[in-house]
Amino acid sequence: MTLSNHKLKTRLEVDTEFGTFLGDTRISLLEAIGKYGSISRAAKTIPISYKTAWDAIDAMNNLAEQPLVIGAAGGRNGGGTQLTDYGQRVIALYRAVEAEYQQAMDRLAAQMDNAQSANFKAFQQLLRRMSMQTSARNQFAGKIVAMRSGEVDFEVRLQLDDDNEIVSVITRESAEAMQLQLGMELFAIVKSSSVLLMTDTDIKTTARNKMRGQIARIHDGPVNAEISLQLAGGKTVCAVVTRDSVERLELKEGATAVAFFKASSVLLCKR
Repeated sequence: MTLSNHKLKTRLEVDTEFGTFLGDTRISLLEAIGKYGSISRAAKTIPISYKTAWDAIDAMNNLAEQPLVIGAAGGRNGGGTQLTDYGQRVIALYRAVEAEYQQAMDRLAAQMDNAQSANFKAFQQLLRRMSMQTSARNQFAGKIVAMRSGEVDFEVRLQLDDDNEIVSVITRESAEAMQLQLGMELFAIVKSSSVLLMTDTDIKTTARNKMRGQIARIHDGPVNAEISLQLAGGKTVCAVVTRDSVERLELKEGATAVAFFKASSVLLCKR
C-alpha cells in the first residue's frame, strides 16, 4: 500500500526558540475571542482552561510586533476582550498559509512510496528532537539598541516596543559567540521566580530592569500566587510570589505595581 492511498493531515506551526508562537489551537482561540469577545467562552470552545488561554495570549502579545488581543480582564467572565486589527490579519494570513501548506503535503503524499514514507517519518522525528522549548514564563522579542563591553561582562539593551526595554548582562564570550550587532533581533527570557513585585513605584533598587503596569490577573495556588502584570503597549510580565506577599502588599487586580529583575537574570537567544 502506498502513502498516496492515505491523506497526510498536517497542522501548521510557527515556532520560536521557546516553543510554538502560533499553532492551530492558538489560532482557534483567537478566532473564538473574535466571535465571543470573552476569554472564558473562547477557552471553553477549544477546550482549554481559562488560565491556559490567558497564558497563550500573553505569550503571543509579548512576541508579536503589536498586540493581537486587547482588553482588561473582567474576572472569570472575561470582560470586553477583543481582537485587534493586527490580530485579525494574523489569523487570515495563518489560514491562507495553512491551506497552501496542506496542498503541498497532498502533493508530497501523492509522490511518495512506502520507502519514502519511512524516511519522511524519520525526518519528522529529527525536527521534533531539534525543537527547543523553555519553561520560562516571560518571553520577549526585541532589537539591540545599545551594547557596552566590559573586561568580563557584556551589557545588551533590547527595545521591546515604544514603552519598554530590557537590559541583559552576559559574558563577553557569549556576546562574541552570538556575534551581536546593533539592530539584531533577539529573544529575552526571564523566569517568573526571578521577578520581584513592589507596589511602591518610587522605590529604589539595584535591579536594572523596572517595568510598571497594572495587575491583570492573580492565579492563586496553595503556597504561591502567579501575578500577571500588564505593561503599556500590551505586553505582560509574570511573577510568582508567596501568598503571604500578596496579602502583605495588598495585591489585587487593577492595582498598579512595578516588576523588578536583575540584568543577570535575563537570558538572550537568537535565531
